[in-house]
Amino acid sequence: MLERSKAFYEMMKKRRTVRDFSNKPVPREVIENAIRTAGRAPSGANKQPWHFAVIADPAAKKKLREAAEAEEREFYGGRATDEWLEDLEPFGTDASKPFLETAPYLIAVFRESYGIDAETGERTNNYYVHESAGLAAGFLIAALHNAGLATLTHTPSPMGFLNEICGRPKNERPTMLVVCGYPADGVKVPDIDKKSLDDISTWI
Repeated sequence: MLERSKAFYEMMKKRRTVRDFSNKPVPREVIENAIRTAGRAPSGANKQPWHFAVIADPAAKKKLREAAEAEEREFYGGRATDEWLEDLEPFGTDASKPFLETAPYLIAVFRESYGIDAETGERTNNYYVHESAGLAAGFLIAALHNAGLATLTHTPSPMGFLNEICGRPKNERPTMLVVCGYPADGVKVPDIDKKSLDDISTWI
């Protein structure tokens, strides 16, 4: 048990957010297995209030990039506070998001605000929707990393355009876009570290 916990930590410690992707193809089955893993996440009353829309079509990715960059220009052009922009400086981000077309797969993670009964069409309740979808997204990112793929969580705001592009119903709302694929050759990532165990935990 101890060795397995150490090995998993060492594997996850190598996970880094990547913003430059290769267009090298990724087997669809790898993505399917990662989504199956995400679907094993815990959820309120086991309602599983999530949906994963996988985007690989070049035309759809182009449309998505155009919509996302329009929102990002608003963000960098005045929506974001000076403090927020200052915090982003070490990462070199801007409104340009070429990875949305380069990466082989974009996975839009949707949270289901409420369910629809398949027989009656009536609205049904879901519980802890944000928490449940967040847990599933975490499982997804860990599974993709374990498979040897790089990821980026992209959250343009607002993200309503994802419903239209992905053909998702109004009871679903996008939580994040997970960009995944192989990192580009020679990719560089910011020289940052994570907080220590003492910083992030309290033992009572």
